[in-house]
Amino acid sequence: MKKFLVALGTIVVLFAGYAVYTIARPFVLHTELEIDARPEQVWKVLADRQAYPEWNPFIISSTGELTVGNTITNVLRDTDGKETTFSPELLAVVPNKELRWIGKVAFGGVFDGEHAFRLEALPDGRTRLIQEETFRGVAVPFTHSMLMKTIKPQFIAMNQAVATRATR
Repeated sequence: MKKFLVALGTIVVLFAGYAVYTIARPFVLHTELEIDARPEQVWKVLADRQAYPEWNPFIISSTGELTVGNTITNVLRDTDGKETTFSPELLAVVPNKELRWIGKVAFGGVFDGEHAFRLEALPDGRTRLIQEETFRGVAVPFTHSMLMKTIKPQFIAMNQAVATRATR
């Protein structure tokens, strides 16, 4: 019985250390694109979520009020055509600057993603659109390849679609 308890204690300590490590060392998908439109024009495209089904290849549906603390519902489509519905909590809604939310799988700490759209004003009425997601949790190290293959290309496709819509 003593050996069993020592083994069990060792497993618990190792798992706890692994969990802390994966939360402290996030995996970040980062994309950005310079757009020939002012931040107000780009924000208008991002905030008009009713129109997402018309043009957005990645977030094909997004509903709920854009107010910090609210939960919205998003439907994502990856490069394989797989759709995923999730309900993140809004962390920041700053018109013409930032839209950010956090989504969690299960109770949190398993697979959490903090998604952000940031708009930076550039000279000559241009905007840098930054779309990134910071992933944390014990399942994240096992998903790097999948995220790079099926999600990052969708960030890039959405950025381009935002640019096209904002400049028309």
